[in-house]
Amino acid sequence: MELSIIVPIYNVEQYVHACLESIFRQGIEKNRFEVILVNDGTKDKSMEAVADIIASHPNITIINQENQGLSLARNNGLAVAKGEYILFVDSDDMLVDNSLNPLLECAIASRADLVMADYHEIKDAVFGSSPLPSMPERMETIEKSAEQMYLEDLAPWACYVFRTLYRKAFLDENNIRFIPGITYEDQPFTHECFLKAKKCLRAPWPFYVYRVNRQAAITSSFNTKKAKDMCISIAKSWELTHLQGTDPQMILKLKDNIFSHFKIMTLLLVHNISDASDRLRIIDFLQEKVPDMRFSHGHKQRVVSFLFQKFPHCFIRLKYWYGKYWENSLLPLYHHKIKRIFRRHSQ
Repeated sequence: MELSIIVPIYNVEQYVHACLESIFRQGIEKNRFEVILVNDGTKDKSMEAVADIIASHPNITIINQENQGLSLARNNGLAVAKGEYILFVDSDDMLVDNSLNPLLECAIASRADLVMADYHEIKDAVFGSSPLPSMPERMETIEKSAEQMYLEDLAPWACYVFRTLYRKAFLDENNIRFIPGITYEDQPFTHECFLKAKKCLRAPWPFYVYRVNRQAAITSSFNTKKAKDMCISIAKSWELTHLQGTDPQMILKLKDNIFSHFKIMTLLLVHNISDASDRLRIIDFLQEKVPDMRFSHGHKQRVVSFLFQKFPHCFIRLKYWYGKYWENSLLPLYHHKIKRIFRRHSQ
């Protein structure tokens, strides 16, 4: 078996059929791959929506479990996967037709630990009408070290597990799994893979279509549970900065990426958690989880790091008042006045 495609399913009734259809439009012989559907206790009719596809494809395996979250759904899929390579597909996304087979063939031929390709974002509102990306005439991969690919190709906001094929033996040998019970699980998983991988391939073609429908809901529904999950994700990523024998440039970039996630967490915290005491408890929780987290790459990182370490409550209060009065009130007014001045002088 060459490939195991793991698809967690939870309340995706309107999306999952198109997702599975796209998986079976890849031109890969059925004896070469398996699809593992992890029914994570879905409360809608997602499984009924794909009953016809399940009935017509014997290479589909179903795992039924109580709702345990995306991390455990993926881990449980990994536990039974037989493929040499693993692909994680979110059940509200799709694959570009006939794009996975060349990626898989390159992976099998090279036995690379990681094979990263491109992805294409489409907003849910225009998903059906927006054209999907086309495949290039020449599909050549570039062999890279993990250090090269981490430094050159991984943006801090793009630690998506769906864009990469993972050699299962590599994941097993290094005991790399998703942190159970949290959201924002992609970041530490992705960082750990790149810091421990050896041989990698970079495929410069889009094979995955990322539906950005429900991501906006993540920020609007940000609560204390998700804030603590993000703290755990940050703490797990910070643990990796202590890995022995890692290229210093990789550690520097890892810290920069963690700093980006830290900034996002504090931004979501002050804009979505209305209770001041909850905000303080969350910042205390982060300090408890990662007491040695310090940033020093540039003046801004050093200032933020000093405030977080020495005056965490003061830091989060300043962040809150800055967001409330400057970003939400004074800054828009300032930009409005500037525009009026420019319009006046251009007349």
